[in-house]
Amino acid sequence: MKRLSKLCTVALGLVFVSNVALAETTQFTPLNFSDSTTVTPTTKTTIITDTKGNVMLDPSQVTGGTKMQNAILQIDNAQVEVRNKLLEYRTEYAKIDSQYEVTKAERKNAKKKIKQEEKKIKNLEKVKKNIRKNFEQKNNI
Repeated sequence: MKRLSKLCTVALGLVFVSNVALAETTQFTPLNFSDSTTVTPTTKTTIITDTKGNVMLDPSQVTGGTKMQNAILQIDNAQVEVRNKLLEYRTEYAKIDSQYEVTKAERKNAKKKIKQEEKKIKNLEKVKKNIRKNFEQKNNI
């Protein structure tokens, strides 16, 4: 079984290597079905870009021309308006949040005061109860 798997691996490796060798030696040549046309060599054009800075194109050179530029400007203006509204909403949220925090702190302090006063009332009730208890014990003696 091991021998069979080794043979298959070797065979696949040879097929792969032969495909790679064939791919390197063969070149694609387009077929010319029309006999009346003559083949002329094509010239390569290279584009040189200026790396010193961005060159602004004339609006007439850009696809779509001035209409495209106007549309982009309108989208930019809409984006600025939306960002301004976002800033307003964030400011309003921060204002409401600070009010909420202040109210929350006031509520916490008020609750604390209520609990303190309730404790005082309970303590006074206990003292009053103890005094009555002591008074009754003295009267019963």
